Amino acid sequence: MTQPPQHPDPQSPAQPQQGLDLSAVRTQHGATAPTTGDAAGGALPDNAVEVPALVFDVTEETFNDVVQLSSDVPVVIDLWADWCGPCKQLSPVLDRVVADLGGRVVLAKVDVDANPRIQQMFQVQSIPTVVAIVQGQPVPLFQGAQPEPQVRQVFDQLLQAAAQAGMTKIAVPRGQTAAEPEPAHPEALAALEAGDLDTAAEVYRKALAEAPADEDAKVGLARVGLLQRTRDLDPQAVRDAAAADPRSVPAALDCADLDLAGGHVDDAFSRLLTVLTTSAGEEKETVRVRLLELFEVVGGTDPRVVKARARLMRALF
Repeated sequence: MTQPPQHPDPQSPAQPQQGLDLSAVRTQHGATAPTTGDAAGGALPDNAVEVPALVFDVTEETFNDVVQLSSDVPVVIDLWADWCGPCKQLSPVLDRVVADLGGRVVLAKVDVDANPRIQQMFQVQSIPTVVAIVQGQPVPLFQGAQPEPQVRQVFDQLLQAAAQAGMTKIAVPRGQTAAEPEPAHPEALAALEAGDLDTAAEVYRKALAEAPADEDAKVGLARVGLLQRTRDLDPQAVRDAAAADPRSVPAALDCADLDLAGGHVDDAFSRLLTVLTTSAGEEKETVRVRLLELFEVVGGTDPRVVKARARLMRALF
């Protein structure tokens, strides 16, 4: 199998705090459920793009539309033919996986007998062949009928590549009003409501082990981690320690956690970026990793995160 490239992602139930709502886990990249028609006031939200369907046929005449669509959401291309037995085995698997991803990817089906130029374009030697287009660039995925777990793994890798390319939009079928999505990982959310942070963290870890591109699980684990680290801290003692030794990495980490949990996002980032410049070796790496975790908590598209990430890159390079 060819792996997709990594280029073209207030109050807690355990400890009431002011500021950040740590109990809520945002949907993929902060996106809300996209709606169309009356539910959306006749217009799509900024995070959505209208498509004919999540699974649709494409021809040589409409292929350019697919390329344009790939600038907003990854487009998986299923090259098949009616006489191909393995194609018929793979097709329902692809349909299920795409449906489960809820608009994070669309599936375009190409009958190679009717559209030989598309087959030639991708240099397809045998079918079924599955490729993707991400921001106009082809991404080889796999050939032949594959078991569903393997297909899901490949799609996860594709979504990771798309996230790294900054693709955050959700595809919405034309004329469809999307229902309010079920909350991601309800077992983890139930554990959070009960104040059981350890169980919530374990649920998120298992979800990430099964699907490394699961952004909801990443965010959930980062937020639970923050709650776990701050639940037993003495705020006054932490701040006294940080004031007494501004170069202390452990003190800065604890204080930044408290800042973020209290909604003081810029203060948290600034504190860690400052101590990063005076640390080295393992301590520097520890600060870098903590910053990335806190970026997940706030959300990658938040302007404060964008600004802090740029400062982090300058500090490291």
